[in-house]
Amino acid sequence: MVVLHSMPNDCIDCVVTSPPYYMKRQYLGGGIGLEKTYQEYIDNLLLITKEIYRVLKPTGSFWLNIGDSYKDKQLLNIPHRVAIRMQDEQRWILRNTVVWDKMKGAMSQSKDSLGCEYEPLFHFVKQKSGYYYDADSVRKKPRCAHVEKGAVVSATGVSGVRYRRKIELSTELSEEQRANAYQALDDVLDRIRKGELTDFRMVIKGANQRVTNGNTTNLSGRAKELQEKGFYFLFYNPNGSMISDVWQIIPEDTQGRKLHFAPFPEDLVKTPIVLTCPPDGIVLDPFVGTGTTSYVAAQLGRKSIGIDMAQEYLELAESRCEEYGFLNT
Repeated sequence: MVVLHSMPNDCIDCVVTSPPYYMKRQYLGGGIGLEKTYQEYIDNLLLITKEIYRVLKPTGSFWLNIGDSYKDKQLLNIPHRVAIRMQDEQRWILRNTVVWDKMKGAMSQSKDSLGCEYEPLFHFVKQKSGYYYDADSVRKKPRCAHVEKGAVVSATGVSGVRYRRKIELSTELSEEQRANAYQALDDVLDRIRKGELTDFRMVIKGANQRVTNGNTTNLSGRAKELQEKGFYFLFYNPNGSMISDVWQIIPEDTQGRKLHFAPFPEDLVKTPIVLTCPPDGIVLDPFVGTGTTSYVAAQLGRKSIGIDMAQEYLELAESRCEEYGFLNT
């Protein structure tokens, strides 16, 4: 906390961290995680997230990975208790809850509960829009449109033939709507031919298709568009689709096990940094441990600040990052 207190307001671009979980392990240097009650643990953690809010730029992001704990055979739901209090008490805006699917877990000895192989990773921001977000850096590689037998075909094989047939057979389209639908479809196929689009979906009134977001016009703009125009389009981004909020990443098994028993996997840190930290930005990890956040930040050309109560961890982190020029606090 002393180091965080000494930092100026609005100086950090991105925070990626995983604090000690409640009553799981005892780390070198002490710190939070061994409080008598989980309420006290959450209170102490919120003192730190409050400081993170202060030092984070308005355009910044805060990625928080935190696992749950049991007490008296009761799953405490600590991660979401923390997230809700951050929203309600500290003005944090929760943009995503990523499910970290660890793809394997420790062997469960329980005879009356399931083994756990996931943890949440929360993405918080300070403002509803305008925060740094490089969506193109994490998109899935798109498939390409092509020409087949003289006809343009989208990335998923859409040539327009099926949609023309649906327009023709619809009993709910007026003649004006039908003509507009044919013309709009031709325009979209022309955009695909020019490379402006790679794929699309067309929803047509009366064609027995699933309607996005339901049929209630006062709740869905798509439903209103369908009612008024008789059709609408869903366009795929030509740069590819966004990754989902479920990430399959195997936990780290080797780095720093002699000193630190829960090191961050590098792949869990890479996406948050490339997605929400500008190339010239600064990444902060207030629970740096073996230095994975700073190590990955350095690999990606970002500066970093790591904080930890254990000198042994800081030395280990610095030794990992020497080749990149790690900034160690």
